[in-house]
Amino acid sequence: MKPYFGLKGGWLTFWVTVACATDMTLFGYDQGVFGGVIVTDDFLQTLNLVGRTGLVGTVTALYDIGCFVGAIAAVVIGEYLGRKKTILLGTTIMTIGAIIQISAFSVGQMIAGRIIAGIGNGLNTSTAPVWQSETSKVSWRGKLVVIEMILNIAGFSLSNWMTYGFSFVGGAVSWRFPLAFQLIFIIILYATTPWLPESPRWLVAHGDTEQATQIIADLENLDIQDGYVITEIKEIQYAVQYERENSVRWRDLVRGRTGDRGGTCTLRRLALGAGTQAMQQLSGINVTSYYLPTVLIQSVGLSNTMARLLAACNSVSYLLFSLIGIPNVERWGRRKMMMYAAAGQSACYLIITVLIHFNEKPGYPHQQEVASASIAFFFLYYVFFGIGWQGVPWLYPTEINSLSMRTKGAAIGTASNWIFNFMVVEITPLGIQNLQWRFYIIWTIFNAAFIPIVYFLYPETADRSLEDIDRLFRENQSILIFTDKEAISPHRPRRYVEHEKEEVRRNSSTTPEEAANAARLAVLEKLNTEDAELEQDENVEPTETAKEGRKLNIKWKAPFRNTDV
Repeated sequence: MKPYFGLKGGWLTFWVTVACATDMTLFGYDQGVFGGVIVTDDFLQTLNLVGRTGLVGTVTALYDIGCFVGAIAAVVIGEYLGRKKTILLGTTIMTIGAIIQISAFSVGQMIAGRIIAGIGNGLNTSTAPVWQSETSKVSWRGKLVVIEMILNIAGFSLSNWMTYGFSFVGGAVSWRFPLAFQLIFIIILYATTPWLPESPRWLVAHGDTEQATQIIADLENLDIQDGYVITEIKEIQYAVQYERENSVRWRDLVRGRTGDRGGTCTLRRLALGAGTQAMQQLSGINVTSYYLPTVLIQSVGLSNTMARLLAACNSVSYLLFSLIGIPNVERWGRRKMMMYAAAGQSACYLIITVLIHFNEKPGYPHQQEVASASIAFFFLYYVFFGIGWQGVPWLYPTEINSLSMRTKGAAIGTASNWIFNFMVVEITPLGIQNLQWRFYIIWTIFNAAFIPIVYFLYPETADRSLEDIDRLFRENQSILIFTDKEAISPHRPRRYVEHEKEEVRRNSSTTPEEAANAARLAVLEKLNTEDAELEQDENVEPTETAKEGRKLNIKWKAPFRNTDV
């Protein structure tokens, strides 16, 4: 049987997207389903949670602790197992957690199920965006990851309608069936992931250049000796070699000691990627994603049924407006989407704060009117978030981090997301109960602060290859990026385009073996030239690069270890 059932090009990318999107749909479903479960009478009575607001918040939030642990585990496991096997492991762990939750009759059992399912989800959500970005064309990458996050919203929407519909059933099935429905997504993941291609970038990093070259050819639907395929594999090989020579140990990263090897700005790139995930949570999205029925009941004063219905309707609005992000994520760029959305979100929370203040003010004659008006701004908040902050924070860490740190960077970013998610979900029930309208001031200020942070610090990654990003940080190490027009432009710099065209032209008539030979000779010639120049001055200490060159003259290491000159 042919690999991938004979699929190549766009169809092969399509099925990778199906697997990654199913994973993110499951993530969205899990995010939304518990918000409907915790306002179900049978659930509260069965687990003895009636009137125990703090414990309800803890049971809900401990899922995020599991996700945090899973994301941290992906730092080590993901690089060892590869993208596909990590997702399969995470899916298996989620299955165990889901079964424990479905069968729960005590708080302890439910907490165990939530944490275990969270570990699996943390592994998956750290890995799926990386796998997608590393198997996508540059022009498709942003759109495909944003599509995944839109399907995340679709899962969230489905969970809201599921819990709303089953709220009329009553009994244990009203909350056990919605929890069990996630197994459908798990079955789809088991049916698709095993036969799809591994990330070619991961394969090159682990010495399997031959298979990586074949996968690139299959994904592009080109011959293995096509100039574009050869250029792509050479770019990846160069990036792998460069990162090996400039990688920084974790203990040095934690201490901020990058020394001579800080040329790739590793720590800064990790912080930028993790920062988008932290900002996504500090925007206040999970104040409403997990607790919108609770918010509408306690802050706005709606009935249980009406709160559930509006939460479900809001999820559809959220889904529809998030579709705007698909055609515009490359056109507008990551920076503009994040800044404009943050401005809109801040304005929404400011108006919500004012309206709920008057709604809670004793004796105010228009309480009903201002409460109804606040609902519209909860809906509008989701519009801005869906366009700008739903997909980009998951895409950005996979783009901004160097190849050797891409899995680690995505995992750290996801871990950042989950730890801030835990904080928000843990404090929200008590915040609404004790601070009332003042609780929403927090999210107003955070969203306003994101605008200058993105403007001054975040380079654009739209319309760039993953190797373009590496080049940007090699050439420009300034923290304040807003002064570099190339770094903030939503369009790929012309010199990068010209360089790629020239490489493709040169490689069009070159075999992979000849390309490897040429690359090796060019590097050795450069290193030998440096040695010759140093020999003319006995007082000059040879650079690390020159020292490495002498070693390479004796024994050439990966990625050209099978080439003789």
